[in-house]
Amino acid sequence: MNEQSPHTPSRRKVLRTTAAAAGTGLGIGALGSVTAEAAAAAPAEAPATAAAAPRRKGATMAGVPFAGRSTVRVGLIGLGNRGASMIGLYLALPWVRVVAVCDPVREKAERAAAKVVAAGQPAPAVYTHGEDDYENLCARSDVDFVHVATPWDSHFPIARAAMLADKHVGVECPVAMRLDELWELVDLSEQTRRHCMQLENCCYGRNEMRVLRMAHAGKFGRLLHGAGAYNHDLRALMFSPTYYEGPWRRRWHTQLRGDLYPNHGFGPVANYMDVNRGDRAVSISSFGTPALGLAEYREEHMPPGDPSWKESYIGSDRTISLVQTAKGRVIRLEHDVSTPHPYSRINSLGGTRGVFEDYPERIYLEPDHKDDRWGDFAAYAGEFDHWLWKEHANPPGGHGGMDYIMVYRLMQCMQLGLPPDFDVYDAATWTAPVPLSHASIKANGAPQEIPDFTRGEWRKARSGVDSVKPA
Repeated sequence: MNEQSPHTPSRRKVLRTTAAAAGTGLGIGALGSVTAEAAAAAPAEAPATAAAAPRRKGATMAGVPFAGRSTVRVGLIGLGNRGASMIGLYLALPWVRVVAVCDPVREKAERAAAKVVAAGQPAPAVYTHGEDDYENLCARSDVDFVHVATPWDSHFPIARAAMLADKHVGVECPVAMRLDELWELVDLSEQTRRHCMQLENCCYGRNEMRVLRMAHAGKFGRLLHGAGAYNHDLRALMFSPTYYEGPWRRRWHTQLRGDLYPNHGFGPVANYMDVNRGDRAVSISSFGTPALGLAEYREEHMPPGDPSWKESYIGSDRTISLVQTAKGRVIRLEHDVSTPHPYSRINSLGGTRGVFEDYPERIYLEPDHKDDRWGDFAAYAGEFDHWLWKEHANPPGGHGGMDYIMVYRLMQCMQLGLPPDFDVYDAATWTAPVPLSHASIKANGAPQEIPDFTRGEWRKARSGVDSVKPA
């Protein structure tokens, strides 16, 4: 029985209806066929890839609460660098149990299971029999939430399997790689009444949550523009023989030219602007540089005969995208993992009363500041830090503690029966630049429509990451 619906759809019914829905979306191949000439002939309000949203097959999941439970039971799929680092965050929460782990590399799964036992919990079930053993984990009756931390091409099928097996699911970014897959995840979430959420979204950083609350309090005036990025030199890691399980991440640079990892930058700025909660992202125009960085790094560091010499890189070293919202605001997104530079997610927001810029953090607001001199962002901590950061001042885990804050809040919502702060519509919106930036670059920057995954629900204000502390 579903938590939010009195009728549980059969697996056969959902498979049949979602297969039909997949045909209505646009995959990467279809998007790449858009020409600059066709885009130029289209009116400004009808971007080149405009397509009607497929018919809704279930009620909206916006604002739908979890069913409360005293214990949240978690299964983790994918136990490499990211998955292994997340286990401790779940184990730190006394109302959470890690009941199952899965990875085709047995040693990784066994190490994860040992962490669970060392934390004083019963030994979890271990699934290591091939690439599809995750289906058996998802089929368990004692799993409430599935965490997916696998290579990108498997995110969609695992999330799909989890929802079909009646599980809520959280997926590392990006949640899928194709537009039709994003639509199918939306449809499945609505049909199965299970939430599908984008994890590692960078929305729970201390700076991001402070800026969010300041924006909602009107400190920036009327919002005009923002920017986010994933600018992170990954060359050494992508060519490392041990860091990733195989060359899967590097090989995406042989397939797509656009922004492969937009979620870190897009998610926080979308929150500032209440995207899907009063505004929506309507189009994206993208431009990319030549793909030179990975080939140069290979020439300098990889020996003759290394398998990487068979690869031809097409992924732009830096992509720059401009997203337009329904209210006319502009969001700039950047992606660069192939050239040397310090880490930055940019994270900026501007309005009629001032601007915030991160990396390094600085702020200028009227009437607080004058003479064109940056002010001290820390001065706003006392009034505007989110209650989660006041309650957890020194959180453990990666990304400066934001991973723990995200897991804590998500598990809290599941325990207390609250709606999640972010949902499948956010996951689809934040990921849409993956295929759409590729299409725009191939079309010489022609704007591509970002679908309204909410099917009109974006017009309704509702809560999000700027949450109220539960009583």
